[in-house]
Amino acid sequence: MRLVTYESATGPRVAGLRDGMVVDLNLADSRVPSCVKQLLAQGPEGLRRAEAALAAGQPMALESVKLTAPIPRPEKIICIGLNYADHAREGGHELPPVPVVFAKFSSAASAHERPIVLPRVSQEVDYEAELVAVIGVGGRYIPKEEALAHVAAYCCGNDVSARDWQLKRPGGQWLLGKSFDTFAPFGPALVTADEVADPGNLRIQLRLNGKVMQSSNTNQLIFPVAELIACVSSVCTLVPGDIVFTGTPSGVGFALAPQVFLKPGDVTEVEIEGLGVLRNPVVADK
Repeated sequence: MRLVTYESATGPRVAGLRDGMVVDLNLADSRVPSCVKQLLAQGPEGLRRAEAALAAGQPMALESVKLTAPIPRPEKIICIGLNYADHAREGGHELPPVPVVFAKFSSAASAHERPIVLPRVSQEVDYEAELVAVIGVGGRYIPKEEALAHVAAYCCGNDVSARDWQLKRPGGQWLLGKSFDTFAPFGPALVTADEVADPGNLRIQLRLNGKVMQSSNTNQLIFPVAELIACVSSVCTLVPGDIVFTGTPSGVGFALAPQVFLKPGDVTEVEIEGLGVLRNPVVADK
């Protein structure tokens, strides 16, 4: 099942995709919450109910609704750095012995086809294709062996990064360099975990204006999804709708010669096997 969130007069509402159209799941079955976080909190039983509602509900034309981020304002946007060996090496880093974890502000969350806005105060904005894991039933101290049961869905993500803030400012301003508005687009939809046979073996690619810049497979992750969830949940309680950007492969713009940074008019596309294509145009800040 593929889940999206759309804007309505009463606020964001979760819907499912069916034959290129959208079905409001709560309107089809009032037992299905209209909030995607509340739906994910119901676990597999809630998702099975939602799937039945998707099959029975009245479809609407996709063009008739405005999609938001699949999870509007997630409580936590958790990101993993240096999680592909080739990317660590291209940045001049040793392979990390434990996951390198940072975060983005929730206000960075954005959606498929929404523009990446280049800040006035940065001249070195970069792309990063990533697999995103979406937490369903939350928890603390989640064992690695049970971690994937806490993942409700997967999708594509672009960990957009202002390198001049992240790498060149005193102390390395990772949080601010990663948290400008629109710097965490993810989607195009949440693909429920039952449709992803192996999140550790998916082709991943980023195209910039149609040119392939990154191409790899999630089997190259140093720390797989289950290990990341176990690690982060040892520090903080994960809740439904938290999202985990799992790291990017080599080919990012700042590591190229000459360097490549995003400019107005560019289009980024992140494609992950079975999860679709996340497309975002690039525009200048007004």
